[in-house]
Amino acid sequence: MESDGLSSTDQQLIRESWLRVSASPLQHGLVLFTRLFDLEPDLVPLFQYNCKKFSAAEECLSSPEFLEHVRKVMLVIDAAVTHLENLQCLEEYLANLGKKHQAVGVKVESFSAVGESLLYMLEKCHGPAFGLNVREAWTKLYSIVVKAMSCGWDVPGKVE
Repeated sequence: MESDGLSSTDQQLIRESWLRVSASPLQHGLVLFTRLFDLEPDLVPLFQYNCKKFSAAEECLSSPEFLEHVRKVMLVIDAAVTHLENLQCLEEYLANLGKKHQAVGVKVESFSAVGESLLYMLEKCHGPAFGLNVREAWTKLYSIVVKAMSCGWDVPGKVE
């Protein structure tokens, strides 16, 4: 996992744009997941706590256990922002996170909807200030994170 895909300008844009989000991570995380469930409603049933399955996104989004999941997701993004110049230190952690997501039934293909939801949340947070250069910097960071998480996926027929 290389941070060399991120220029120092990219890193600065990401850090600056994250400041506003990190001031209220739960609020912004809910925007991200609301968008994600709009794009991929099939993901809602993957979230189940104490054998309770959610049939509607609203039900899931208001659950205390789900809110804890949102907090954790925002902490992972925060860790990536914190370690922009040394993303390799997160590789093993992210690969294990990939394994956990595969174990609960998440498909690698869903990562594109998550990325789209992340950009949507950032855009909602920043409005017109979320310009193309900021979007591109975040897109680069997200693809680095997804690549690392995908390393944890057991792909049938993959030889290690």
